[in-house]
Amino acid sequence: MKRLIAFAALVLALTAFASPASALFGSDKFEKELEMEAAVVKYLGEAERGDYQTVDTPTLKQWIEEGKDMIIVDTMPFEDSYAKEHIPGALNFVFPIPDMDEWDASETSGSLEEFETLLGPDKDKTIVIYCGFVKCTRSHNGAAWARKLGYTDVYRQPGGIFAWKGAKHPTESAK
Repeated sequence: MKRLIAFAALVLALTAFASPASALFGSDKFEKELEMEAAVVKYLGEAERGDYQTVDTPTLKQWIEEGKDMIIVDTMPFEDSYAKEHIPGALNFVFPIPDMDEWDASETSGSLEEFETLLGPDKDKTIVIYCGFVKCTRSHNGAAWARKLGYTDVYRQPGGIFAWKGAKHPTESAK
């Protein structure tokens, strides 16, 4: 009897270790797809509300290599993120994570006028705004406010610095 219990325990252990981790922890490809769908729908809603376009990491890298005339804005906190590493050439202007329907200088790097000065006088210039990662909404706030200021060619790079680093692209430091 002890052998049978030991054998059953061994078979159970081997089966558990041979199974994908998702089976052990209750997460499967269908649940992951549902999570992905929710993130995409949330992002699309933000982009629609903000009236901006989207640019992916490979295209942004290509634009930089081609010398495209644009302003890139990192919306992450200066000390905790931007100073350590950012996309080469990016400027920094911090935005909060929750939707910012009204301008609140205490939640940003400064006044609305300072943000407009950072973006420059050419309202048709390409503006690319990013933050940390897809679920981070700092870049949504930055892109939405750029559009509210009348900039016409505004993009949000959804993957942020995480996607940039994931693609093994070089970063700069402000230190």
